[in-house]
Amino acid sequence: MTGYWWPARPRGWRPPAELVDFLHAGPPPVFIGFGSMAPGQGERLGGLMAAAVVRAGVRAVVHAGWAGLSAAGDDVQAIGDLPHDWLFPRTAAAVHHAEAGTTAAGLRAGVPAVPVPAMAGQPFWAARLHRFGVAPRPLPFHELTAETLVEAITACTADPNHRQRAVELARRIATEDGTAAVLARIGVASDG
Repeated sequence: MTGYWWPARPRGWRPPAELVDFLHAGPPPVFIGFGSMAPGQGERLGGLMAAAVVRAGVRAVVHAGWAGLSAAGDDVQAIGDLPHDWLFPRTAAAVHHAEAGTTAAGLRAGVPAVPVPAMAGQPFWAARLHRFGVAPRPLPFHELTAETLVEAITACTADPNHRQRAVELARRIATEDGTAAVLARIGVASDG
């Protein structure tokens, strides 16, 4: 194990002005996104997310993903794909499917998580987030309702220990240079 390999942000990328305005208009929102999970469930999940956001009393940035999530409201901003390394540090917590890449991006950003695993390696990473102390108990996707999501978001954001532990782990991760270690091992010079 050498440490994480981080993707480069697309050259010339700029955040959408509407999203920047939303972020500046209030307290940090909760990110909600499930990546490639739940294709075709966007309408059901969108309604569930919108209800949970209102009940939890938080603002949210909702990533459409393969499910086609959409949610509306004064405290909700829908987004498409954009770099996690830019967005996650600007959030209060990240509700996600606990896939390895999204989990890593959340850890790198120092943001607490609400893991909602469904399949493959997701339960493993969700359990690790909980064990690391950056997340409450995982919320399995098949148990996801507006009520269970409200409980999980509240448990995550109300406990300052989740944020503190996430920040500590982010500091440790920042000292890793996984790609340089690999390049050195295979004999390729790295220019940083």
